[in-house]
Amino acid sequence: MQHLTAVERRAAISLALVFAFRMLGLFMLIPVFAIYGQDLVGFSPVWIGLAIGAYGLTQAILQIPMGWLSDRIGRKPVMLAGLTLFAVGSVVAALAESVYGVTAGRILQGMGAISGAVLALAADVTREEQRPKVMATIGATIGLSFAVSMIAGPALAAVGGLSAIFWFTAALALFGMVIVLTLVPTATQQATDSEALARPGFIWQLLRHPQLALLNIGVLILHLLLTAIFVAIPAKLLATGLAAPDHWQVYLPVFVLAFVLMVPLMIIAMRRQQEKALFFIAVSLLVVSLLLMIGNNIWQLALALLIFFTGFNYLEASMPALVSRLAPASQKGTAMGIYASLQFFGAFLGGVLGGAVSGHFDSSLLFALTALIGLIWLILTRFLQIPPRSQRLSYPLPVASATEAADWVNRLTGVAGVQEATVVVDEQRCYLKVSATGFDQTQLEALLQSRQS
Repeated sequence: MQHLTAVERRAAISLALVFAFRMLGLFMLIPVFAIYGQDLVGFSPVWIGLAIGAYGLTQAILQIPMGWLSDRIGRKPVMLAGLTLFAVGSVVAALAESVYGVTAGRILQGMGAISGAVLALAADVTREEQRPKVMATIGATIGLSFAVSMIAGPALAAVGGLSAIFWFTAALALFGMVIVLTLVPTATQQATDSEALARPGFIWQLLRHPQLALLNIGVLILHLLLTAIFVAIPAKLLATGLAAPDHWQVYLPVFVLAFVLMVPLMIIAMRRQQEKALFFIAVSLLVVSLLLMIGNNIWQLALALLIFFTGFNYLEASMPALVSRLAPASQKGTAMGIYASLQFFGAFLGGVLGGAVSGHFDSSLLFALTALIGLIWLILTRFLQIPPRSQRLSYPLPVASATEAADWVNRLTGVAGVQEATVVVDEQRCYLKVSATGFDQTQLEALLQSRQS
């Protein structure tokens, strides 16, 4: 069994840190802004929602284009430019005396959309067979960053207000730039692997893919719900008598227990092949928790948050894997790029929804409305078809034309256990999805060898 090389380990750790610093800075505002933003000029629930979700709009718009730009001018220049924008946005927000200035800062923060460049660099410096490990390490930082931010945000705000959070995020961005310049490996050549990179030619096709569309709608709703409820949750905690600096006393045990409860759900889904049933249960947990949030008792609210984040954590961990399994051969990179863009767009919509409803109605209506949205998602899950587990492989395959590529697709799909095949002429490679059982690798290798002889 092969292990990561020293360069691959360094890439995994350093890029995960850069990713984590940026996501931490984006998330820390969520649990505190509805409280500490009340001192800003122009404060209103609508603007609170816009400020919380604003980063999601620019992040969603620029997520894939920034990855393409890194193909043109290099990964590190794009990462450094993105971190610079993130630092500038943090400073703008830290110095702002109005909610409008904070929103402008959040928009700038979102413009530093470096996720595509980070993942592309990870693909550049890793071997194909080791790439999933590195990508998983980087991806895991999202959930960890969110959990840490929910604890660190209230703690920092209690000490220095909102400005302390933004100065801290600016420092994280600068530290991230130092890591890029000193620790992140430099690629000797750029990867051309369509499985790892987003390609513009696949976008329209994947947007029309019915099963991927269900997951894209799902992640949009998931992050819409998250952002929307945190326009109102901090005020609900205050109303129970829990002072703002003490909100961590609810968030910390909730996140720890939610993670503990999520693990057995993942194990059951994988070992007992009950992934669709567990997916349905996780979305149901969201709906139940949102209805429980209508109450004003602190214990009921804590229970609601525990149920919400148990379902949220399961879905956040399992949905990217489903996208990977559903994506056609050679198109995983593009599918994941679309998924991430809609994830951030959902955060923006959640902020808009949360602010608009809270600005004119009681928070109970917001929770009821988000529960209704969750219920619509629950109905849509009936149509989700989870494919059997498969392995993704790719091999060099010199072909001269699209006609020859089509012929090879027919020959490759005739191999026992090959579920799907794509031949990319520009890359001179074939991409395969093969069954976890019944795949005849000997037959495949003999077929590919016949092309070389």
